[in-house]
Amino acid sequence: MELDRKTKLQLSSHYWLFVALLLLVAGLLGAVTRTYHKSWDITLNGRNSLSPGSIAQLSKLKEPINVTVYAGAKTRVGDAVKFFFAPYQRAKPDLKIKFIDPDEQPQLARQAGIQQAGEAVVQIGQRSDRLTSYNESAFINLLVRLARDKDRLVMYLDGHGERKLDGVANHDLGDFGAQLAKRGFKSAPLNLVLAQEVPHNISVLVIAGPRVDLLPTEVAKLKQYVQRGGNLLWLVDTEPLHGLQPLTEQLSIALTPGTVIDLQAKAMNADATVAVGAAYGQHPLLQNFNLITLFPYAREVVPLDSESGWKATPLIQVAARGWLETGALDKPVAFDKGYDKPGPINIAVALQRTVDERTQRVVVVGNGNFLANQFLGNGGNLDLGLNAINWLAGDDDFITIQPRATQDAQVLLSENTKRMLVIGFLFVLPLGLLLAGGLIWWRRRKS
Repeated sequence: MELDRKTKLQLSSHYWLFVALLLLVAGLLGAVTRTYHKSWDITLNGRNSLSPGSIAQLSKLKEPINVTVYAGAKTRVGDAVKFFFAPYQRAKPDLKIKFIDPDEQPQLARQAGIQQAGEAVVQIGQRSDRLTSYNESAFINLLVRLARDKDRLVMYLDGHGERKLDGVANHDLGDFGAQLAKRGFKSAPLNLVLAQEVPHNISVLVIAGPRVDLLPTEVAKLKQYVQRGGNLLWLVDTEPLHGLQPLTEQLSIALTPGTVIDLQAKAMNADATVAVGAAYGQHPLLQNFNLITLFPYAREVVPLDSESGWKATPLIQVAARGWLETGALDKPVAFDKGYDKPGPINIAVALQRTVDERTQRVVVVGNGNFLANQFLGNGGNLDLGLNAINWLAGDDDFITIQPRATQDAQVLLSENTKRMLVIGFLFVLPLGLLLAGGLIWWRRRKS
């Protein structure tokens, strides 16, 4: 069929109109992709995107972030650094990156204390620090340290067998102390036999399970610290109070004798003496907190009505299907209606009041094991401890869930499975393809 001139002209115009519209659509899509960004992270644990906690921390930083990277901008290291900071720049557009090649400007690298190519100096306002490891946790912790207007001092009561913030034993809090140091807290022991009083410049005092009795003069110094408005984290174990009973009266709380028995722990293959924390109170310390926490050998903490001015908030309830065991734990336990208290049991309380126009904050937890080196990595124990210290120090903006750890998937195959895969891919699959090809050839020839 031969087309006339008019038909050819119409087909040609339709063709070029289609090309023009196609180019226009492509251009519009390009402009939209430059203006708006949308991506999906399908990796395990979302390893290529920021955690909600990191995004929350970035949103709270009002000042711009300046990062000076000591590497060539067009090198492999430079490309890796750009890739790492890309999601942070999307969340916080005023994060600026500057590259300095240490080979071309070695003097600047020496002045900054750079030891190897790829290290960076991060600056917020007048405070700066070096970034030597490119991972989400290291970078967010560095930003938290820089965002504080000054270092916070956390002291822990010492001299009576307490858990130490720099100790390495299983019952100590050394790992927790190391995490505090990464976030701009300094820790130091406090021996009230030697010190005239609890120092005025500390942010938080930690009392973590003394094992021998305090002297009356030491208790008086602690009461004076609370009386003048000092912030306190008190981790109370199931052992006797060793002279600290006056503190419970000053704080208007009751510490019920007994150990929490939580039957829910058995579903997690844990002993029934491990209380599982999943029901939390409404409090800034627990804002957006929904992680499971574990408290081995916990005890009950009850706020009391008083005229002392404390505003008490129960924080954690456990053992909804358990009880408070008042008997010995050296034999199988069972609920005794005449002596034991049925759950749920409250094991932590936050206290707040105003002293001399300042806000005083206290957290009492009926357990010290949850922050011990042996148990710190369980569930959200670390996050809960960090949130408590931040709240007590008045750093409410830093109360958030910490950046998640990167998880890698591993496929573990048995030897028989490996042999089957080898045989299947090297022999069965090629033979099947040959048979299918031969069958198709034979049918075509026959037809």
